[in-house]
Amino acid sequence: MPAMRYCLIETEIGPIGLAWSAEGLTRLQLPEKSRDATERRLLKRCADVEFASAHAAPPNIANFLARYAAGERVDFSAVPLDLTGIDDFGQSIYRATRAVAWGETTTYGALAKQVGVPDSARAVGGAMGRNPLPIIIPCHRVLASGGKSGGFSAFGGVLTKERLLALEGVYLGGGTPLLPGLIPSASHV
Repeated sequence: MPAMRYCLIETEIGPIGLAWSAEGLTRLQLPEKSRDATERRLLKRCADVEFASAHAAPPNIANFLARYAAGERVDFSAVPLDLTGIDDFGQSIYRATRAVAWGETTTYGALAKQVGVPDSARAVGGAMGRNPLPIIIPCHRVLASGGKSGGFSAFGGVLTKERLLALEGVYLGGGTPLLPGLIPSASHV
């Protein structure tokens, strides 16, 4: 039997891909251009996985993600994670990021100070770019200094980050287009 299983969950922002092991979630894939593209991107980042029903995923995760995508405040702190293979620095950054609450933001520099490495804001940014579990480890809540959005490596880039923040009532600069629809049109990519 494969070490991991995966599924796609239909949400108001598009299909979200999940992969998990016996220990917990290993990967979350934000929506891409299509369901097939989301699944391909997830599978590209996971080895030895087998498709499974969303009902087989860790308890409540499908329900939590559907509610989150509908704009409901959801606490993901009890969702079990399997961060095998992530170094100590990444683990500490992800723990600190998980503590950033719904509708709140922090900065790369503040996270660096929080984990005791104050001159490592760029390394924090790198860890955010490699985050295997966006939303669960809410990297969209981490901004550049001065309240600027910073980067975002998911499909749609910064617009996707801003839309996830908008779900939580956080608007940057001149505002962010409201949902429905996290996935930007081709003209925005």
